[in-house]
Amino acid sequence: MEISWIRIYLLFGLLLHKAVWEFMKSPPGASAVRAKARSSKAQVLSAIKVVILLGIIAQTVLPVMLPLAEQPSAFTVPGIVLYTGGLIIALTGRIQLGRNWTDIEKSYVKDEHRLVSHGLYHYMRHPIYTGDVLLLLGLELALNSWFVLGVAAIAVYVRRQAIREEHKLKQSIPDYDRYCERTARFVPFLPV
Repeated sequence: MEISWIRIYLLFGLLLHKAVWEFMKSPPGASAVRAKARSSKAQVLSAIKVVILLGIIAQTVLPVMLPLAEQPSAFTVPGIVLYTGGLIIALTGRIQLGRNWTDIEKSYVKDEHRLVSHGLYHYMRHPIYTGDVLLLLGLELALNSWFVLGVAAIAVYVRRQAIREEHKLKQSIPDYDRYCERTARFVPFLPV
């Protein structure tokens, strides 16, 4: 099978995304509440994340197994647009969040966490989650894959996790509750 420029682009974006996250991880000695970070639930979620990532990477190089349509070109352009937008949003959000970030499966609040309300965070509380869901949705559409339905399950989990994180942040970071009142959760200008 010949690998198309679209698949190369998708794979490059995934690798860029992973590289930014690895590069920006906080140093191992950072002060934080780490008891939950080492829980078996966090380990299972980390393993699931790795399996999903490996599966997505494999999708970019293997033939389509479950084609969504006979004419994949119908989904290619919208998929690439969503993927690119999601990648840009997620990367920008991650860079703007800086040291205030933790893995989704660990989700603890560090002692040095501060409210970030500039850049994308001025318009939405969770640009990384928004970007990652758009990235996955776009990738599956661009690959013409029925796995696009799995993105809905991921989106439900991400929403639940965002709500849990907000609850912790409201308890730990001054003015976070007021920030939530004036800033959309995922989509700018939409309250929920």
